[in-house]
Amino acid sequence: MATHSIKTSWRENNIFDTDLDGHKVTIDLGEDQGGNNAGPRPKKLMLVAATGCSGLDVVEMVRKMRIDLKGFDIRIDAEMSDEHPKVYTSMKVVYEFTGDNLPVEKLERACKLSFDKYCGVLALYKSAVPVTYEVVIHN
Repeated sequence: MATHSIKTSWRENNIFDTDLDGHKVTIDLGEDQGGNNAGPRPKKLMLVAATGCSGLDVVEMVRKMRIDLKGFDIRIDAEMSDEHPKVYTSMKVVYEFTGDNLPVEKLERACKLSFDKYCGVLALYKSAVPVTYEVVIHN
């Protein structure tokens, strides 16, 4: 079993820095929350992790299927609770493809495989909250 370990260090005020695979990631709060807006918010980074994880899966499958995409975006719309601890209560992943004569069935299959089988981040989130997905194709 693999182990991942990271260390996040407090810099000042509400700013934290992490060295992540040789890349500096800074986390902060918005100015309206007492921060300096020096970096993204932690909960939104959870959504980035999910879109990145699933996106990497889908791109690899699309490449193997020899599908020529002009564009590919992933969006997550996440609902958050009003009470503390403020947590995501549901998520919807939207896969959006752009291209000419795209094979709808193959793209839907790639998204389904990532969503149901390969993306470990989404698997973890699905164990905690309802997560759905949608495939949108723009020809």
